[in-house]
Amino acid sequence: MIPQDTIVALATPSGAGAIAIIRLSGKNAITYVDNQFKSVSGKVLAAQRTHTIHLGHIVDDAITYDEVLVSVFKNPNSYTGENVVEISCHGSSYIQQEIIQLFLRKGCRMADPGEFTLRAFLNGKLDLSQAEAVADVIASDNAAAHQIAMQQMRGGFSSEIAKLREELLNFASLIELELDFAEEDVEFADRSQFKALVERITFVLKRLIDSFAVGNVIKNGIPVAIVGEPNVGKSTLLNALLNEDRAIVSDIAGTTRDTIEDEITIGGIGFRFIDTAGIRDTKDVVESIGIQKTFEKIEQAQVVVYLFDAQEFKKESTKFIVDIERVKNKYPQKPLVIVANKVDKLPEADINQLQQQLTAIAKERDNVQAQLLSAKTNTGVDALKSTLLSFVNTGSLKNNDTIVTNTRHYDALLKAFEETTKVQQGLDTGLSGDLLAIDIRQALYHFGEITGQVTNDELLGNIFANFCIGK
Repeated sequence: MIPQDTIVALATPSGAGAIAIIRLSGKNAITYVDNQFKSVSGKVLAAQRTHTIHLGHIVDDAITYDEVLVSVFKNPNSYTGENVVEISCHGSSYIQQEIIQLFLRKGCRMADPGEFTLRAFLNGKLDLSQAEAVADVIASDNAAAHQIAMQQMRGGFSSEIAKLREELLNFASLIELELDFAEEDVEFADRSQFKALVERITFVLKRLIDSFAVGNVIKNGIPVAIVGEPNVGKSTLLNALLNEDRAIVSDIAGTTRDTIEDEITIGGIGFRFIDTAGIRDTKDVVESIGIQKTFEKIEQAQVVVYLFDAQEFKKESTKFIVDIERVKNKYPQKPLVIVANKVDKLPEADINQLQQQLTAIAKERDNVQAQLLSAKTNTGVDALKSTLLSFVNTGSLKNNDTIVTNTRHYDALLKAFEETTKVQQGLDTGLSGDLLAIDIRQALYHFGEITGQVTNDELLGNIFANFCIGK
């Protein structure tokens, strides 16, 4: 499976910039660049030490394309495990393309998406979960997602899986050995030790599986739906949270006809806020479509913020309670934050009374919090951000525990957990070694899927197709 040709690609974002980096990898990468590189000091790249940088020009016959810095990385001490050369040129789109086209004409091939990282995996520089973490590091847009991706890329997750697999493999070998001496009726694997090991593996797998609930929302952002009746300040609140005029604000009810989404980072965690159309009975066809989308967004949201006008609470408190109950009954597991807006227009006595009433309403219901704010004056907005952050379990993150964020890993862990549970049940019921061995082999297979000991071309194609070209 290990390719022998030399690939080339732009390793920095396309478009004009101060500099650009063009990367080559393969057995003949240094030779290809040597043929087109004229060092200012007459150096030959093939004769230079690895991890060195050289100044010169990329030329072809009488044409000089650019003055460049060339970095040389010799195998096996490179990212891909092959000879790698990185050319730092000026960031002109024209220069970038001319240099790439030059090496394509000389015999290089354009790299496929993620092919540099694929070669790193095939050459044993990274395991599969570490290779996938490279894409997660590039895509990370908040501190928490970056921390998890870096931990996985450094091998924190794969080393934990590899250790479990190795211990299980040792016992599997003893079970298999017993099968060879079935007629002698001997036991090489201590069943009590094996049972303790399987219990520990099951416990670790359960912890990793449970961590996916946190890891998935950290990686993809936590969707928060802002809902309520028209003209209660939902768009004003979205603008206050984002600190910019993202949504149109008007005194006319029903201004928001569609959902508006934007993201911010709170405490290192990404939140995706969704401003929805106001919920009310209407004959306006367009507004009705918007209200229908509101309920769709509530379905997709991890947290619901129900906003109401604090001035209207005394007049329509019964209707307010009905709306709250409707949301909680339909989505009982979703965290709900009841927010009284426009408190800047209330006298102090009414604010205190409202706070007491909302606190009582929240205490009577599971997973509900309540608070007051004024989106217009920005009062209470920071407190709302803290409330939203409290819904995220960041304990594992702070303790630097392994957190699963990859759906493929999650699926493999579920299958491994299922097989180890079968092994555990088999040990409890005194199942014969040959039947135990079947479930152990399946568990080992699913462990191997995560780190790449078990793989195929289709799986690798699906994983690396999502990478950017040049990585």
